[in-house]
Amino acid sequence: MTVHPFIEAEKQAGHSVKRACELMKVSRAAFYARRTSTPGPRARQDAELTEQITAVHSQSRGTYGAPRVHAVLKREGTTCGRRRIARLMRAAGLAGRHRRRRLRTTIPDPHAATRPDLILRDFRPNPATADTRWCGDITYISTQEGWLYLATVIDIASRRVVGWATADHLRTELVADALRSACRRRRPSGSVIFHSDRGCQYTSREFALLASELGIRLSVGRTGQCWDNALAESFFATLKNELIGAQPWPSRSAAHTAIFEWIEGWYNLHRLHSSLGYRSPADYEAALAA
Repeated sequence: MTVHPFIEAEKQAGHSVKRACELMKVSRAAFYARRTSTPGPRARQDAELTEQITAVHSQSRGTYGAPRVHAVLKREGTTCGRRRIARLMRAAGLAGRHRRRRLRTTIPDPHAATRPDLILRDFRPNPATADTRWCGDITYISTQEGWLYLATVIDIASRRVVGWATADHLRTELVADALRSACRRRRPSGSVIFHSDRGCQYTSREFALLASELGIRLSVGRTGQCWDNALAESFFATLKNELIGAQPWPSRSAAHTAIFEWIEGWYNLHRLHSSLGYRSPADYEAALAA
């Protein structure tokens, strides 16, 4: 804070510092702090809090904004307001990453068999429905070798990615591999609903036969209604924003490795979800088990 030299001149002339500060609308505490170059308690607290914020932001791979940083600090015992964190982040040049619009990859099959929508846009996390309702979709990643396609299976109850697969093609085999992966890893004890859009991969006869073998009931949203599969769409928006970026990856292998590390090492285990009360899928599931 810069104190006007008028105040210093008034003091040296023997005039009232209090009156000079009132005229210049500057507090006496600020005047004396400026003279001694000693930061006040609030400034020292802000400096310490900025260090904590920077550490949390770095641990999040530069993706967390003020709400998630606030949640982490609160969990660690630091008491402060979200607005204060937002202010200090702006001052430190720190910002979270925001989602970008995603392009569609699945192509509807107008001749596919009609299937019901068993989810009806109910993507709320629910402890009672763990491994009973899954959803999935396909997205693409640009590499210097060409497109790499990613298919996912997400547990609606905990937001955990329970199965995924990559390939250099968009055949039904891709989504089938993701569903097999989910069943191997989770081994659901009862019937599971798998919800998707009406892409030809998901409405194919091959996929229907696999689902029947695995004890999976298929559910699909309406054509052209992205909100009918909002959770899967939201996951891909997060993936594109926090990992993929705008530049092509050097190879499909490099992109696959990065996706593996992001899903299995970060997203499932550590990334906080506002819908889960700012907990990670792993923490949420552990709380359910306890």
